Amino acid sequence: MRIHNIYADENGESHFRDIEVEWTLDKLSSTFSEPVSASAIEFRRTEGDYDFEWHPAPRRQYVINLDAGVEVTASDGETRIIAAGEVLLTEDTHGRGHCSKSVDGKVRHCIFVAID
Repeated sequence: MRIHNIYADENGESHFRDIEVEWTLDKLSSTFSEPVSASAIEFRRTEGDYDFEWHPAPRRQYVINLDAGVEVTASDGETRIIAAGEVLLTEDTHGRGHCSKSVDGKVRHCIFVAID
């Protein structure tokens, strides 16, 4: 399972990388990763016409898209579409940050899981 990760380097430039979930425990006919502590959870609904300019992430958080994707552009110019059902870990909490906008004009419901 891949997690998209956007992070800021020491100069504040944001970049993407992929993180692979490490499966460590088999139980209940499933495989689990190690637990990650979370400090808050928020549910978000964003209209299908949003186009947010440059902004850093407010905190380290997982963004879990439920029913629509989001187009995210890092300050180094790379753009990714994080589709419905995919996970983004935002860690670009300083520097220029990233831009995000709707995909296909769809309303997006997502879950933010704060990990700081």
